[in-house]
Amino acid sequence: MIPVTTFRGEAVAVFGLGGSGLATCAALAAGGARVIAWDDNPASVTKAVAAGHETADLRSLDWTGVAALVLAPGVPLTHPAPHWSVGLARARGVEILGDIELFCRERRATVPRSPFVAITGTNGKSTTTALIAHILAASGRDPQMGGNIGTAILSLSPPAAGRSHVIECSSFQIDLTPSIDPSVGICLNVTPDHLDRHGTLELYAGVKERLVAGVQPGGTAILGIDDRHSQAMADRAERAGHRTVRISIRNPVADGLCLDGADILRMKAGAAVERFSLAAAGALRGTHNAQNAMAAYAACEALGLTHAEIVRAMLTFPGLAHRMEQVGRIGRVLFVNDSKATNADSTEKALAAFSDIYWIAGGTPKEGGIAPLARFFPRIRKSYLIGKSAEDFARTLGGHPHVVAGTLDKAVALAAADAAADGAADPVVLLSPACASYDQFPNFEIRGTAFRDLVLAMPGVEKA
Repeated sequence: MIPVTTFRGEAVAVFGLGGSGLATCAALAAGGARVIAWDDNPASVTKAVAAGHETADLRSLDWTGVAALVLAPGVPLTHPAPHWSVGLARARGVEILGDIELFCRERRATVPRSPFVAITGTNGKSTTTALIAHILAASGRDPQMGGNIGTAILSLSPPAAGRSHVIECSSFQIDLTPSIDPSVGICLNVTPDHLDRHGTLELYAGVKERLVAGVQPGGTAILGIDDRHSQAMADRAERAGHRTVRISIRNPVADGLCLDGADILRMKAGAAVERFSLAAAGALRGTHNAQNAMAAYAACEALGLTHAEIVRAMLTFPGLAHRMEQVGRIGRVLFVNDSKATNADSTEKALAAFSDIYWIAGGTPKEGGIAPLARFFPRIRKSYLIGKSAEDFARTLGGHPHVVAGTLDKAVALAAADAAADGAADPVVLLSPACASYDQFPNFEIRGTAFRDLVLAMPGVEKA
């Protein structure tokens, strides 16, 4: 836990009592604050009471003397409308923060130069976060990984001179972190997402930019420049005097990282000073993962790691569960769990990374379906459709080989049998649904775990 001492002796309201909310209550209390906790869900309030926290409906709270409202990131701050707790706090001039802001203030007050890597972007931020933490750990450092990737930031060990905090930041979290000041700030990309919570793409991009614009003096801003918003961010970061590293999977860069065929180049002053390949890193297949690897390389380089340390560790990266996760093999057939691909844009990355694919897809459909994936259909030997979207996907696939399997267990059995009979060198059974899971599974994690369990229960499987 990171005790939050910057509110010692003051009253702090906390709204939203999920995992990060309860961790916030505990951290504030440990630092000497009086915590008043609440949630719209009575079960969450009951959990807070059981954990020993003071609770009160913030609607009836006397806000006099309340120093701050700490809001869970899932609670609307601005769009589609501010949550009622936000309105109450604003009416009384109470600042509204998130748990990452509490971390930033505690770090500045205690060990302001401790390594703090903050990662954002519409796509790829979880993989990049995990890859940076893996490289640091493999090289003998002490990384603390958390934020949007799963572990509440205030549940981590406190900042220390030899300890790096590697924190994935969603746009919701950045919106609640007005003084974010990492030593290394990364923005991978900006594409339309969460516009219901930010209003416009420009406002969404502006929130993302805060993370790199806030890099502390002497720090490093790392930006993907393959979209117009991120490219403009990089130019502004450089003009502001930040050390700026540009990364691109599409174009050459003079100072940063880019591709030369399948190799990644580290460029300085227009010359390649290092070259490396990810061909042996199975968990980093695809050009999207090349971008993630570039960002991780630049971050670890900024923290003082050598080229050899970084590349050696990359080759042992196991990948994220449910994201291009290599589950096992039966003979030549590789089974890949990409359950986290809940829309066509995410599935595109997996389809681009393999050929001879036996594709399991479907679930609760997203707008646009799989029509945007049509150019990848020639890579797919056969599709196995599950869930509510099955009939619609079948119509989109048209004459491309497919079967409506209905359920995941049937799809896995059919795909495994067909792939085993394939004469190709490396057939792949790929779960990459391009859909939400809610019709048959509570979330993508449970769906991916079900796939993994089905594969590992098959005769002759070798765990990857």
